[in-house]
Amino acid sequence: MSTESKAVEVTGLTKKFGEFTAVDNVSFDVPDGEIFGYLGPNGAGKTTLIRMLTTLVIPTGGSAKITGFDVVTNSADVRRQIGVISQAMTSDLDLTGYENLDIYGRFYGVPARERKERIKYLLDMVGLSARAGELVAAYSGGMRRRLEVARSLVHKPKILFLDEPSSGLDPQSRRVMWELLRQIREESSTTMFLTTHYMEEADALCSRIAIIDAGKLVVLGSPAQLKQEIPGSDIVSITVEVLSDGLVSCVKALPFVRNLLVEDETLRVSVDSGATSLPALMDAIRSSGGRILSASIHEQSLEDVFIHFTGKSIREGEAKKVSLFIGAGVPQR
Repeated sequence: MSTESKAVEVTGLTKKFGEFTAVDNVSFDVPDGEIFGYLGPNGAGKTTLIRMLTTLVIPTGGSAKITGFDVVTNSADVRRQIGVISQAMTSDLDLTGYENLDIYGRFYGVPARERKERIKYLLDMVGLSARAGELVAAYSGGMRRRLEVARSLVHKPKILFLDEPSSGLDPQSRRVMWELLRQIREESSTTMFLTTHYMEEADALCSRIAIIDAGKLVVLGSPAQLKQEIPGSDIVSITVEVLSDGLVSCVKALPFVRNLLVEDETLRVSVDSGATSLPALMDAIRSSGGRILSASIHEQSLEDVFIHFTGKSIREGEAKKVSLFIGAGVPQR
């Protein structure tokens, strides 16, 4: 039997809104110190599940524990154990960077001397010491995000829940955010529960990833394990002018085709070698009367894993996404 300490324990967790089941009998564990990715298409149920884990929504069935505390019967204890970084920027623009952290520490009852030392350490860690006395209204988006990471750590939480932490940031600021999260984990062994629609981010940060769809947990494993779950090593994407059933059947019958997914007028074909398979694929499509508009090859990625298990891209519907921590907490359909 494993003696590994668990930061999160979820057993048969279920949430219903009337006749609609938003989260359906989900079970998984997150060990201490892990960066755990939780992914799903819009409306999959991830918002509701995480709102249950952060004590904002009461489960219909099953149970969940955060560092051993039940999210229903020990909700106050759970809140003391967690830090939250929401997708929406919530730092107060009319306060300085230092004041934002100070008032947050006061909310959690951090003693004055400890609070002062902690804030100094955190501002230095996120590279904002020189700007600590300035109003947050003068900060860039990347600076505000780093400030909010620091703010979430003032009370030394054991678990960070991060909702799209690099959303809206430019590529350079996103990389800075990744390095900051890695530093936090290495220095404090803080467990992180991450949602993101950047597959590169999940691949770079997460030791394990869970994919949820239609309220159910469909797959769980490391990025490398998940990539091995889908057939082929390359994806050939071919867009045609008009996609007929006959053309699809022709491509599917080719002996080297490991898997085939159709998105609008694009064929996503899993093969072992894209370079050698592409000419034969194009010949087959042309012989079936198809007019090719574009073709590309890439190695299997987490995006391909996501599409394989859910049938859609994670970016579909993101414009309608409700923040995991700000909103009604009802199913988004």
